[in-house]
Amino acid sequence: MNTAQAWATLAQVSDPEVPVLSLVDLGIVREVEVADGDCVAVTLTPTYSGCPATEVIQQAVVTALKEAGARTVKVSTTLDPPWTTDWITPEAAEKLRAYGIAPPHLRAAEAQTLHFHPKNIACPRCGSLNTQRLSAFGAT
Repeated sequence: MNTAQAWATLAQVSDPEVPVLSLVDLGIVREVEVADGDCVAVTLTPTYSGCPATEVIQQAVVTALKEAGARTVKVSTTLDPPWTTDWITPEAAEKLRAYGIAPPHLRAAEAQTLHFHPKNIACPRCGSLNTQRLSAFGAT
């Protein structure tokens, strides 16, 4: 197994909370290193430090890579830098829209202030800008 194969394998591992996204789509796979052809080290950054799916995700990474031919898999977690929606791929944003979740519309790194009621968030189903936020929290 080489690094590209490991990344391709992880691109097939679904996020347990939003299964239309892979871990790679979501941007939580930060690093992948392959040594000796079958020893893989993966660094993950959870979407937030208390993410209840972290252990499930780690086990899914180990299982997928071992099924793809890795002899050993080491998964580590880093919180620095913290995950941001900027790490969601453009393809993932489209998958979210098709799934019925409004994807992030602003790059977090460019935001100057946190607005309690951000404007111009299009409905993921019809595209209307006549929307309102009902909850600031996701599926969890």
